Amino acid sequence: MSKTQDYIDQHIDRFLTELFELLRIPSISTDSDKKGEVEKAAHYLINQLEDLELDTVKKFETAGNPIVYAEYCPHEDKPTVLIYGHYDVQPSDPDELWNSPAFEPTVRDGNIYARGSSDDKGQSYTHIKAVEAFRKSGTELPVNVKFILEGEEEIGSPSLIPFIEEHKDLLSCDMVLISDTAMFAEDQPSITYGLRGLAYMEVEVVGPNRDLHSGVYGGAVENPVNVLCEIIAKLKDENGVIQIPGFYDKVIALTKADRDAYKQLPFDEEEYKKSLDIKAVHGEKGYSILERASARPTLDVNGIWGGYTKEGAKTVLPSKANAKISMRLVPDQDPKDIAEIFTKHIQSLAPDTVTVKVSEHHGGQPSVTDLDFYGLKAGAQAFEDIYNKEVLFSREGGSIPIVSDFKRVLGVESILMGFGLTSDAIHSPNEKFAIKDFHRGIKTSARFLEILPEYAE
Repeated sequence: MSKTQDYIDQHIDRFLTELFELLRIPSISTDSDKKGEVEKAAHYLINQLEDLELDTVKKFETAGNPIVYAEYCPHEDKPTVLIYGHYDVQPSDPDELWNSPAFEPTVRDGNIYARGSSDDKGQSYTHIKAVEAFRKSGTELPVNVKFILEGEEEIGSPSLIPFIEEHKDLLSCDMVLISDTAMFAEDQPSITYGLRGLAYMEVEVVGPNRDLHSGVYGGAVENPVNVLCEIIAKLKDENGVIQIPGFYDKVIALTKADRDAYKQLPFDEEEYKKSLDIKAVHGEKGYSILERASARPTLDVNGIWGGYTKEGAKTVLPSKANAKISMRLVPDQDPKDIAEIFTKHIQSLAPDTVTVKVSEHHGGQPSVTDLDFYGLKAGAQAFEDIYNKEVLFSREGGSIPIVSDFKRVLGVESILMGFGLTSDAIHSPNEKFAIKDFHRGIKTSARFLEILPEYAE
């Protein structure tokens, strides 16, 4: 065992204690009342990085939340790895569905239950501890490393894209290392080589100038909730095909090789349904579950509201209704183009009895990493060395919009080395992260940094 790996094993209990301190900070970027907590999380990471005695540790102020940057670059002839992560988290609600407080880390059955444990504090923290293992074990770090940690990923990274465009030279690197994805299955390491893009929209339907008595006005005045439901019902057909004109125009069809690769992945449909407590799956006709969930575009309502929703009954005809709708995109769909045709289609479905407003929240480009990239091969070997199991390569249905921006601005590939699981309930109550994968994640990261120069030759 190398000195770095031995150091990790000896200090894992302290690493967990430190992670718990970070997880206790409710750094919810979508809640303006939590801005101070987001700042607190940034300063916690700054203190951690400063303890490593790197060349530079700096907080950059932005129009939104701060960006934490650090670097240690002692080599002129070795690869430079830019490590990206985010310290902001999703809201915890509905809090009543958590089995333990969202911001009080609790260990059950070998898992850490807390908001941000898997997405993304726990996963990104693995790399800080991996670098510590080199810096404090007396082992030379064989590559150059840079860190960029942001506090706005959960709201679309509005400050990060201008930052990387403005600081292109500062962020110059050979690759980006990201741990914000999931392994294919428990104890089955996998590297994600493709991510879907995103177009996130909101629709507001407005009828009368105030809520009305449904007995007095019902039947004579249009009900915005009814209209919104009718509009949404027309967005997909019975086979799950999205009905927006032009939506599929730029979609690259899956090749036979793509579809054969999916068939090689171990997947149990019955176990999948059982884990979700559902009797049947649903999706676009003609595609497998894995293809639907990662390689085909989707449209889903993420939230809908209007009228009276509290306890008891209130006979009201609501003045307005709202829905948040996200579309996951695949190469070569452009989120701006999709937002535009979505808006036009929603407007075309609206009757003249209401006013409809469509707004765009945020979006991101889909991305695919070259499977021949040497950094990807080094990542696969690092996984195999720690997990003692051959790595699978898979696409993932989620979105990390900044991946495509790193490629566009910096001209580099990203290595998506996830240590979490799809069952970690990210964005949901009872989010978790396995302690063994936090531990193995640190060791895998350290191993990756150790062997990368061999693959660069």
